Amino acid sequence: MSDVPEVAVAARGIAVSGPWGPVYGPVDLDVDSGGVTVLVCPAGSGRTALLLTLAGRMRPNRGALSVFGVTDPRRIFRMSAIAGIDELDQVAESVTVRDAVTEQLRWNAPWYRFVRRARAADLRTVCAPVFGDLPLPPLNEYVEELSELDRLLLRIALANTALPPLLVVGNLDYVTSDHNRELLLQRLIELGRRQTVITTTVNGVTSAAVRAQIVVDNTSRADLVHGQKGE
Repeated sequence: MSDVPEVAVAARGIAVSGPWGPVYGPVDLDVDSGGVTVLVCPAGSGRTALLLTLAGRMRPNRGALSVFGVTDPRRIFRMSAIAGIDELDQVAESVTVRDAVTEQLRWNAPWYRFVRRARAADLRTVCAPVFGDLPLPPLNEYVEELSELDRLLLRIALANTALPPLLVVGNLDYVTSDHNRELLLQRLIELGRRQTVITTTVNGVTSAAVRAQIVVDNTSRADLVHGQKGE
């Protein structure tokens, strides 16, 4: 039996350019299956575009991308979830947690099925796998009243209801508290027991429990990419 881990994401020379020049790339990237891989790179549109590409939401202008052996972006889209990208999944602050969960349940259900407003059991079904031992947000709480950590965990929970093989989470730095950022990372590590999780940060993480940290320094210019495996 081979001890070599399965490669979940393999990128070779992927790049995206816009009307004003390069957005990111070229990027070479190998992400092993399972656990949490942290991409260490500057914040900005280039990093966002890279994450959208890895999750099948954006097609690179050049290069090759494979996710679990799949190269068609439409199929990659179906086998991935993405959260923490404001352009895609930001939850309106004026709605309640109940409203957000209800909307997701209705989105997931067949068109002919009536879905009632979310109750406590629905909240547990959607949120408990992501929140774990952390308290679940109250159903009647407005999203704007949640902490940074709870808002991001809620967004991850809503995006991840189908538990696809790949989960992409936009930005650890969204949570400004060091303590809460560590809690977030621990929850992602737990999710990484069942999925391959990719996230980003500007400065890297100190946890030895992440599978790898990969420095990507060409998300806004055409430099090189290099990686360093975690212990």
